[in-house]
Amino acid sequence: MIADLNLIWPEIILAVGAMVTLMIGVYLGDRRVALYQISTMVTLAAAIAAVATIFGTEATAFSGTVAVDNFGNFAKILIYAASLVCIVIAPRFFEKGMKAEYPVLVVLAALGMGIMVSSRDMMTLYIGLELNSLAAYVLASFMRNDDRSSEAGLKYFVLGALASGMLLYGISLLYGFSGSTQFNEIAAALASDVSRGELFGLIFVLAGLAFKISAVPFHMWTPDVYEGAPTPVTAFFASAPKVAAMALMTRVAIDAMGPALGAWQQIVIFLALASIILGAVGAIGQKNIKRLLAYSSINNVGFMLIGLAAGTQAGVEAILTYLVVYLVTTLGAFLVVLQLTDKDGNRVESIPALAGLSSSRPGLAAAMAVFLFSLAGIPPLFGFWPKYLVFEAAVAADLVPLAVAGIVASVIGAYYYIAVIKTMYFDDKSDVQITGQGTLIDNAMLAASAVWLCVIGYLFIPVLGTVSTSAASVLF
Repeated sequence: MIADLNLIWPEIILAVGAMVTLMIGVYLGDRRVALYQISTMVTLAAAIAAVATIFGTEATAFSGTVAVDNFGNFAKILIYAASLVCIVIAPRFFEKGMKAEYPVLVVLAALGMGIMVSSRDMMTLYIGLELNSLAAYVLASFMRNDDRSSEAGLKYFVLGALASGMLLYGISLLYGFSGSTQFNEIAAALASDVSRGELFGLIFVLAGLAFKISAVPFHMWTPDVYEGAPTPVTAFFASAPKVAAMALMTRVAIDAMGPALGAWQQIVIFLALASIILGAVGAIGQKNIKRLLAYSSINNVGFMLIGLAAGTQAGVEAILTYLVVYLVTTLGAFLVVLQLTDKDGNRVESIPALAGLSSSRPGLAAAMAVFLFSLAGIPPLFGFWPKYLVFEAAVAADLVPLAVAGIVASVIGAYYYIAVIKTMYFDDKSDVQITGQGTLIDNAMLAASAVWLCVIGYLFIPVLGTVSTSAASVLF
């Protein structure tokens, strides 16, 4: 038991940190919001440091139900870092509405996500997923006086419950026909022959996980929840949970269902193409910047799934690199959205209201242009690199038609990104005057993200390649 506990120090740190902060909040109330913020930031930073100390370790804990390996550690660092950023940027948005519960819920969600990406058993997977989901439902409806926030939380809860039911049904089928919930034993059962019951179990498990990554046709919650949830919460949903769900789906597909590649590859190809196409087409008519970023996330998930459809180590490496670049780009875009306020302090989310932003806030417009061009994968911005990697992996796996379809669909997706840039730079100035200013920390993160995507990112290719190879090789 002691040996097992020594392997899960990051999770222990998060659990203890969340409980301590919550207890302090009970006694001090909402008068010391900055204290709770600092406490949870220190907790997440300590968890990142703990993960760094066990990087390179390959072991299992608790009778093989939890894996401690580079794949899980890679995902955890991204999850905890994104969660930390989402706590840093929150107070200025909530102002007097900031409460102790917000940073605690983010830490508890991060704890659940850490368990998700380390799971090697279906029961552990479900525990981590539900811990993350329960915190996320509350975060979505955090603004109790805002009807949109309440609606977002309710929609997320109802559809999330449906997805959980599908996932549990799939797990029960896999358990019934393979005789185990552990990934290695499920893989051994699938290696001999895939029965009809196992095939249905596999389909339902993938459907439940597809909801978490908002892949089509399980994407219906994403635009409404992204629009209705408070912007820091939307930034959180678009970053950390996306990394966790994508890493989890990759581990389940390769580790537990790897021998049945022929059975699930067609499903993933459909999810990839449908997400890319609908994410691109659905975004064209959007007038709300948060809804547009929701469709952008659906579109980008489709490109990641191309790497998963390849079913190779190169495909998984491409997914991990994609997640790093996507995380930086998405958080940067939401840092811009947080500064979109008028002279009365009202939030500006309408895309037509951004007309003339290049003249009133040139730095903000330039940063947003960088993030949008990067999301579109337009060279020489760094967002081009992960798209190239997933297409290369698909071609190497003899999925040339999938790669061609993805490239063609990416051209469609570029249209709505460029349309926003055209609004900011070439349309007549809007009557709405955007005067919002970021804090020093916000502006520093914004500038660092934009510069990294413009120039510096390419210098990190050798490092990203080495780390992603080390992480992906664990699954093979």
